[in-house]
Amino acid sequence: MAVENLVAVGATPSDSRLSHGMGGDVKCWSRTVEISASATEASTYDFGYIPADARILGESTYSIDDCSTESSSTMDFGLYAVDGNITDDDDALNDGIVLGTAATKQPLVKNIANYGKRAWQFVNGQTTNPKGQLLVRGTIKDAAISNLGGTATVELFFTVP
Repeated sequence: MAVENLVAVGATPSDSRLSHGMGGDVKCWSRTVEISASATEASTYDFGYIPADARILGESTYSIDDCSTESSSTMDFGLYAVDGNITDDDDALNDGIVLGTAATKQPLVKNIANYGKRAWQFVNGQTTNPKGQLLVRGTIKDAAISNLGGTATVELFFTVP
């Protein structure tokens, strides 16, 4: 056993009263799309835009109906360039979400270690803030929807500097 005295990443004495550097006005959008029963692999669903320098909060969620009981279709949530200023990353936020299992209020950000990161930091290979907006997009992977279709909702909570 050991005594630990830790400080959250990004915390400094000057900003400790502002949620360790992530204080600010929380913004949110909630967007819903209907996935058809005939959707195929590579179908995409655009949920909305977020500033590249926005910090994505752990409160962000997705909810999806049981869309495909007889196939192995999955969905990934990624971030895409609006102005061509970054490389698109189709699974930047989460991947491998099975569409044959209903999911309500599941974390949009797959790894809790990434809660509070700036949107551009989720994009594979990106080392600097590209500025501008990024598009949050869901993409069906692995197989077509086999028989049901359903509703997908993303609720994105973020702060902007």
